[in-house]
Amino acid sequence: MTKHIPVNAQDPEASADDGHARHSPAALILGSIGVVYGDIGTSPLYALRESLSHSVKADLLTQEAVIGAISLLIFALIFTVTIKYVLFLMRADNRGEGGTLSLMALAESSVGGRSAAIFLLGVAGAALFSGDAIITPAISVLSAVEGLELVTHRFSEYVLPITLVILITLFWVQSHGTARVAAFFGPIMVAFFAVIAGLGAMHIGDAPQVLWAFDPRSGVDFLLEHGWLGFAVLGSVFLGVTGAEALYADMGHFGRFPIQAAWLGFVLPALLLNYLGQGALILSRPEAIDNPFFLLAPDWALLPLVLLSTVATVIASQAVITGAFSIVRQAIQLGLLPRLEIIHTSEAQEGQIYIPRVNRLLLLGVLLLVIAFRSSSALASAYGIAVTGTMVVTTSLAFVVVWRDWKWPLPLSVAFIAAFLVVDVAFLAANLLKIVDGGWVPLTLGACAMIVMWTWVRGAGLLNEKTHADSIPISELIPMLEKSQPMRAPGTAVFLTNDPKTAPASLMHNIKHNKVLHQRVLLLCVRTENRPRVRPDKRFEIEKLSEDFSVATLHFGYMESPNVPRALALMRKAGFVCDLMTTSFFVGRRVVKASPASKMPAWQDALYVSLTRQASSAPDFFSIPPDRVVELGAQVTI
Repeated sequence: MTKHIPVNAQDPEASADDGHARHSPAALILGSIGVVYGDIGTSPLYALRESLSHSVKADLLTQEAVIGAISLLIFALIFTVTIKYVLFLMRADNRGEGGTLSLMALAESSVGGRSAAIFLLGVAGAALFSGDAIITPAISVLSAVEGLELVTHRFSEYVLPITLVILITLFWVQSHGTARVAAFFGPIMVAFFAVIAGLGAMHIGDAPQVLWAFDPRSGVDFLLEHGWLGFAVLGSVFLGVTGAEALYADMGHFGRFPIQAAWLGFVLPALLLNYLGQGALILSRPEAIDNPFFLLAPDWALLPLVLLSTVATVIASQAVITGAFSIVRQAIQLGLLPRLEIIHTSEAQEGQIYIPRVNRLLLLGVLLLVIAFRSSSALASAYGIAVTGTMVVTTSLAFVVVWRDWKWPLPLSVAFIAAFLVVDVAFLAANLLKIVDGGWVPLTLGACAMIVMWTWVRGAGLLNEKTHADSIPISELIPMLEKSQPMRAPGTAVFLTNDPKTAPASLMHNIKHNKVLHQRVLLLCVRTENRPRVRPDKRFEIEKLSEDFSVATLHFGYMESPNVPRALALMRKAGFVCDLMTTSFFVGRRVVKASPASKMPAWQDALYVSLTRQASSAPDFFSIPPDRVVELGAQVTI
């Protein structure tokens, strides 16, 4: 009979849900401006310029085209960002956490377990995010540094080297942690938004007719009257909302209200003023189309604006890198990726993590993109298509939550979600025009990430099936050991296992080769739940199988790092006899090899074997002291 042992000790990781209460609303709003809005906040550097570039190429840079493009930008900011993300999706949180994988876990919980369709949608969304995570730092930093060309043409040949140095430095500092400088992110981004709002407001008087852009008919008429040109403009307009996913994904760090208040009260007005100012500048001086963002500034303020924008894009890039680390950790905890090495760069903040392999891959991808495309305008052709795909996935998953979790009637759920899905699909279709010019890059990256996750899940499933088929049920092993009475060693032995109902391979190898059994044996199974964090009183459950054998299941959320010694300390305080200094942890280390009889194709076998070699060891992943670990190896085939 399984019994839940009450826990009186406070688990530090589980208290993260209450983290928002420790900070004032003003501090959380300031922090959200510095982290959440970096990506969407730096979009004015290139979004309107690229939206109007299609009209320039068609020699149709008219007042109608300028106002129409700005009208579409305003519509995208209000409908997609404000209504869909800020007001609707932020209510579809998984116990305070947002993001594609959190939404996938919530949708699976609402239907009562893993669903193939929901799982594939979640994997696709996470994979497409990886493509966006590589492009954002490249286009953001490059577009800011390009402002130096307006200061003097002598800087033109240095734009690329300066961009590469900034990006290499940014990724290099990740291993040292960014907590010490993160406190400045909020004030710097507040200054940036205030400056771009002021510059935009200064120029609206140059062409007051730009205010007609608030009439949505201006954008609709432009789309309907210009056919493919309007469709191409719509694809570039989406560049103005590429950071919208960050609003939802970072909800767990700051809470719903601070993010909503920052957007509605400060960030959105600043973006609208800047886009209107750029439009008015172009209407009054058409030659400003080359770089309307920086040309808003007077000559004396141009260099300071370039420097401020460069710092803002570095902050935006940092937020994307941190988001990439976070989503990879979620994927690892949910069993979508192998256990990669995760380093905590802050003792105080659980979310401050660094994943070396992911950091190296991101840096390599970002540098290759900058060198290959060489300008932000060229990169804009590759940007956006991955984000539109992620948005379609998010909206589709939200339908499951609205219908099954919120218990809305099916017709109402379909009608409500369809309104968002129509707009998302329109943006996706418009961005598909970019595939030939560079849109294939994020799609390829996303497809590779999806293949990796699919291969890992499939291979792990097949390996578990094989292991289970070759295993002895623990209920049969215990009577056998009571009869054979092997030599007993003092202390406690902990055997990590994926299946608490079968005897772990490490236990069988220990009995077979060492012919010894400890006085107390604990089979320990670690489970990741479809929730971000687990309450202290639900951290573990213990079942006593015999006088000598017990089985414990530890429950962690997908936003937590599983710390086995800390969980055992909680078990000890609750009455379980376990002294860490006299406890040995037995871990099986499997060497996986491909088999000719495998159910996977040869290339997928090779990929899965390669992924298993990238995984960190169980002791490292579960924070088990290395001097207490005994590893027993075995070779298995799939």
